[in-house]
Amino acid sequence: QVQLVESGGGLVQAGVSLRLSCAASGRTFSNYAMGWFRQAPGKEREFVAAISRRGRNTAYADSVKGRFTISRDNAKNTLYLQMNSLKPEDTAVYYCAASQRVVVTTYSYDYDYWGQGTQVTVSS
Repeated sequence: QVQLVESGGGLVQAGVSLRLSCAASGRTFSNYAMGWFRQAPGKEREFVAAISRRGRNTAYADSVKGRFTISRDNAKNTLYLQMNSLKPEDTAVYYCAASQRVVVTTYSYDYDYWGQGTQVTVSS
């Protein structure tokens, strides 16, 4: 199994940048494709971004394309989400997740392990 811990969330103003991190421990980090999801109060959890095991392939939700960048450092067992030009509608709890699938996937049911989440609040 793998344990995931998110960090880097906080309260920021619209238009600024923020970088989230997800530290992994347990089984070899590079064996997992990784993803970021988010959930706002009263709404369903939605896909944000995903990255393949070696970091060669990525996928993004249309709502964040061009603003967010997903990356990973397998030597440090860490996943990142660089968030630029933040908007109030980006406010949510952000979760990182690990998948044993060999290809990038946007579906939450393909992910086997989840972190506890980190709160991101963007004020206007």
